[in-house]
Amino acid sequence: MRHTSLVSVYLSLLLALLCQLFPWVGQGIIFRPDFMLVVILYWLLRAPSLCNVGTAWFAGLLVDLATGSLLGQHALSFTVTAFVALSYQRRLVLFNTWQLAGYVFVLLVIERVVILLLKLFEGNDNPGWHYFWPILASLLLWQFMILMFGGLTRPKTK
Repeated sequence: MRHTSLVSVYLSLLLALLCQLFPWVGQGIIFRPDFMLVVILYWLLRAPSLCNVGTAWFAGLLVDLATGSLLGQHALSFTVTAFVALSYQRRLVLFNTWQLAGYVFVLLVIERVVILLLKLFEGNDNPGWHYFWPILASLLLWQFMILMFGGLTRPKTK
């Protein structure tokens, strides 16, 4: 694994926030991945000393402020997801690529369910199954992050 710097973590989070704010139109809105969450999950699992639950909470607040959603909605969902992600972080070196993708899928579902519950408590209608389509796009973004920044597995021995 390559050495990770704090600058690369925060630059990738800034880029994720800019992608989150990109104006999506048409069917792209339904499939838009959660850029900020995927980047946070990657750095939580790759470098937990540089990106932690507090970083996830602050990033969630930034997403709430930037998108005009209910204040604290994304902060809570990112924090819950980050806590679950960090609770199994040490075991991930034993996972293969498919198991890691399954784990990330579960984390993305947890985030969407927390947001859905908050929206239902707010009084919104049940959005239906299309609400969960961004999970698939986020998994594709996860695979792109693995290709760009490197895997989370142990380094290969010579």
